Amino acid sequence: MMAMRPFLLALFLFGACVNSSGQSVREKINFNEGWKFHFGNSNDPVKDFNYGIANLFAKTGRAERTAIDNKFDDANWRSLQLPHDWAVELPFANSDNLDVKDHGYKPVGGLFPETSIGWYRKHFSINAVDSGKRFALQFDGIFRNAKVWVNGYYLGTNESGYVGFTRDITDYVDFHHENVITVRVDATQYEGWFYEGAGIYRNTWLLKYNNAHFVEDGVFVHSKVENTQAAVFVESTVKNEGLSGKEFSVLANVLDRNGKYIGQANQEKVVLNAGESRTIKQMVMVPSPKLWSIEQPYLYRLVPVIKSGDEIIDKQTIRFGIRTVEVKANGVFLNGKHVKIKGTNNHQDHAGIGSSLPDYMQYYRIGLLKEMGSNAYRTSHHAPTPELLDACDSLGMLVLDEQRLLNSSPEYMDQFERLIKKDRNHPSVFLWSIGNEEGYAQTNSFGKRIAQTLLARQKELDPTRTSTYAADLANVFKGINEVVPVRGFNYRQFSVADYHKDHPEQPLLGTEMGSTVTTRGIYEKDTINAYVPDQDITAPWWASKAEEWWPLAAENDFWLGGFIWTGFDYRGEPTPYIWPNISSHFGIMDACGFPKNIYYYYQSWWSDKDVIHISPHWNWTGKENQPIKVWVNSNAQQVELFLNGKSLGKKEMPLNKHLEWMVPYQAGTLKAVGYRNGRKIETSRETTETASSLVLSPSKTVLLANGQDAVVVNFTAVDSKGREVAIADNLIQFKLEGDAKMIGVGNGDPSSHEADNFLSGNWQRKLFNGKCQVIIQAGKNAGNVKLTVTSEGLKTNAVSFTVAGSTQNAINP
Repeated sequence: MMAMRPFLLALFLFGACVNSSGQSVREKINFNEGWKFHFGNSNDPVKDFNYGIANLFAKTGRAERTAIDNKFDDANWRSLQLPHDWAVELPFANSDNLDVKDHGYKPVGGLFPETSIGWYRKHFSINAVDSGKRFALQFDGIFRNAKVWVNGYYLGTNESGYVGFTRDITDYVDFHHENVITVRVDATQYEGWFYEGAGIYRNTWLLKYNNAHFVEDGVFVHSKVENTQAAVFVESTVKNEGLSGKEFSVLANVLDRNGKYIGQANQEKVVLNAGESRTIKQMVMVPSPKLWSIEQPYLYRLVPVIKSGDEIIDKQTIRFGIRTVEVKANGVFLNGKHVKIKGTNNHQDHAGIGSSLPDYMQYYRIGLLKEMGSNAYRTSHHAPTPELLDACDSLGMLVLDEQRLLNSSPEYMDQFERLIKKDRNHPSVFLWSIGNEEGYAQTNSFGKRIAQTLLARQKELDPTRTSTYAADLANVFKGINEVVPVRGFNYRQFSVADYHKDHPEQPLLGTEMGSTVTTRGIYEKDTINAYVPDQDITAPWWASKAEEWWPLAAENDFWLGGFIWTGFDYRGEPTPYIWPNISSHFGIMDACGFPKNIYYYYQSWWSDKDVIHISPHWNWTGKENQPIKVWVNSNAQQVELFLNGKSLGKKEMPLNKHLEWMVPYQAGTLKAVGYRNGRKIETSRETTETASSLVLSPSKTVLLANGQDAVVVNFTAVDSKGREVAIADNLIQFKLEGDAKMIGVGNGDPSSHEADNFLSGNWQRKLFNGKCQVIIQAGKNAGNVKLTVTSEGLKTNAVSFTVAGSTQNAINP
């Protein structure tokens, strides 16, 4: 290893992103604040700020008479902070159109010209001292078809609603006057068949860096573990966008999670002409590496550096994990250990906030899935937000990362390449997916050729992983299935064994399994309110119940495992009903993350926890002496059920199943006692009084004063004895004091048409079967925040939070 000068070593150890003169060499500045928003109109150019009338593209920078013009007065536009999903703010719209139904009955799409075009503007200034730097705007996700201008100069269009994009704005920056970004978002065309949101719904950033720099997503880090050490391979693409050729040095350092120096690659000299780029390949040896795993997700830091002489001119910090992944016909092996995939499919929306999730929500949702025992997440069916993968890296969740659709045209190949480059450094990503249920192409020669092109490009960009494709086909070896390395099954679970027999060397993965439909806390089919019973008894014709697919996957090594459809309820795709149902019933948890009963089936067989759970609730006034079917989900070997102290019998628990008793209803206490590996575990359900108060359960009590941190507060109705009242439906009002704001409310009711947020007026939400939820976002001032909840007939209750910490909005990578 080459010796490091003392001041450079200090810079590496402490992660500073400045050169020897104290100047910043690279900044990534959060650009979420200070935006203006207004609806346009897809049918009326006058209401669309003359877009389509004014000849914007005749001359560069020409923007007069439009909202693109810097002189345009946007004072009356709505002020907001990103991320922003305008669709979740709109009322529901009953429609016979199937696409509107599948998108959750929100008035977005070609049928709704007044609410399907959104304009965004942001004013900002840049100091003239930075006039020698390069600048770029990074958008992590806009739904969809976004056109971007800076100071009237057109930067281009990004069609994808999911893959982020970056645009260089160096030539258009005004260092002496105010700059204006304008973004026109066109959501008239859907991409998926589910709720997608609308607007700039992910984070935005201003990037500042040197003319000689690492290109966007141009550093690829991967590793190979041998015996007691690991070789960390670094491929860095460097570009010189200066006006003359220069000589540089490129090196890379590895730090542990605490910033301690581990090793360095040798410096490599490179001469780049103006406009030239080159990829440098280097290696760093790491002795006795701590391997990233589901149980211990250890993350190192890679610090690639460009120097000119002794001066650092660019530097990044990239979190990565050292681990090995092998996908074989007899299983997935992480660091040589067999891992059965216990996964969930998920869309990206959450109750109250739609698709515009604060970063914290990604960690919250992944944490809920981990608690259930899940170890894998499929990004169904599109590029994920970066913070989702950060959460999976940090918490230990494998990821099946999926392309939006199967297409090798220049547009979609570009999206595929950006997806892989953006996500390939994440240790959580163990497998790529090139598409999902492409019925028009999956069995013909078009699909086969497209797949071959995508697979070849995937191997070029990331030779360390392989790919699958999610096919809704039975034992069919034709088209895409002929060439894809890992055969994905969407349902058709009873055909997997036959397919394996015919193709024993091809790994098999359940890419979509299950799809039981349930409504939390409901125990009778209700066609009026569009509810289905909260037990594993109802599935669409094309799907299966939990106990039909999981035993097959659990007991056969030729199943790599599978992904349930879905971990959470999501907006759109109402099944098996239509209006008033506006949300799916597929989730193991509802849209708030409240567990349904099927959650405890999976937790019993997916986790190492002691699990014993009784359903339904035990409030059945008017059904005295009538038989009630009681389910017990547990991983105990035997379970005994008691009613008011009287035994109703002990039963052996079948592997990967549940137990049932028919119990004549009597008010009182229903108790289950289980024995697992010699340990006694128990739970009970009691007949309750009416609700008298609420239990407030915040996900945390300290928030960062950065204007972005968030907290989830869950509410549960209880009676005077503190027992959960599972049938309460009280209307709850919320009042917040301090520097914070409520950004969404929900209750998990898939047929509720209540508002998700309140841009004006009082915040409120009804309990649904005893529960509801509010999401709060911190401000920038340290201090205390108090949430008070009131409801007629319930005691007033409150919870307080501390808002503290830095208000820094720049990430110095």
